[in-house]
Amino acid sequence: MLILAFPDYLGQAQRLATRLDVPLAEAVLHHFPDGESLIRLPPSLPEHVIVCRSLNQPNDKLIELLLCATTARELGAKRLTLVAPYLSYMRQDIANQPGEAVSQRIIGKLLANLFDDVLTVDPHLHRISSLTQAIPIKNAISLTAANEIGTFLQQQFKHAVLLGPDSESEQWVAAIASNIGFDYAIADKNRLGDKQVEMTLPDSDFCNRPVIIIDDMASTGRTLAKAAGLLQTKGCKDIYTVVTHALFCDDAYGHILKAGIKTIWSTDSIDHPSSCIKLDALLADAIKEIA
Repeated sequence: MLILAFPDYLGQAQRLATRLDVPLAEAVLHHFPDGESLIRLPPSLPEHVIVCRSLNQPNDKLIELLLCATTARELGAKRLTLVAPYLSYMRQDIANQPGEAVSQRIIGKLLANLFDDVLTVDPHLHRISSLTQAIPIKNAISLTAANEIGTFLQQQFKHAVLLGPDSESEQWVAAIASNIGFDYAIADKNRLGDKQVEMTLPDSDFCNRPVIIIDDMASTGRTLAKAAGLLQTKGCKDIYTVVTHALFCDDAYGHILKAGIKTIWSTDSIDHPSSCIKLDALLADAIKEIA
């Protein structure tokens, strides 16, 4: 077994290799001036290769995965496992208008054709219950960072209220709250556009209590900022945020902090200054189960 790492996710891949006690090799990646990618792998590979790379900013990375997986097969790999803690293109699971590409289905089939196993963490699924419905292979495995986040929060707080910003977040928020004995509440959200949201807080007591907003991902940051503003009108002064996937596009990170959130924490599914919750133990355990 060998872990094949990319430069943008090298630290996380090294921690995973240490957990599994397997060697690591780094893929050489070069971008030509016209945007094309060159991939160079070790000239000889073992039968089982684990490709470790998160798929934020996915368009270039998906082409590079295609080049990497095809070349790895040619160099001797019989089994290819993709560890992509953040998995892109999962939100578009139906055609909302005639002619729209259903990207979840298309990218899912691409990954199924390239890899024997796909492992990810808290994918952004809407209308399907299993990752195998998007990626049609036996080992399409969706893990959750709920335990890792809960353990981290127990180290920061004796007690707090966990707030989910919408109904989709309830599955994570309820699980974390149950595991660590914290209270939780779920807001009602209506997204009007990429950066416009309407939100209503539940009838709960947020005054003079630390509140931690928990979500699976933060992209524009407008949902978290809206929740923070509403919490302040309820008398809450100690507001924090934990997200699994810290996408933080454009001005999102600064926008969230300006909204009154004291601290933002995230997992290391994506490299970011807020990434302090490590996922290597979770991923290593899952790989051992299928190896």
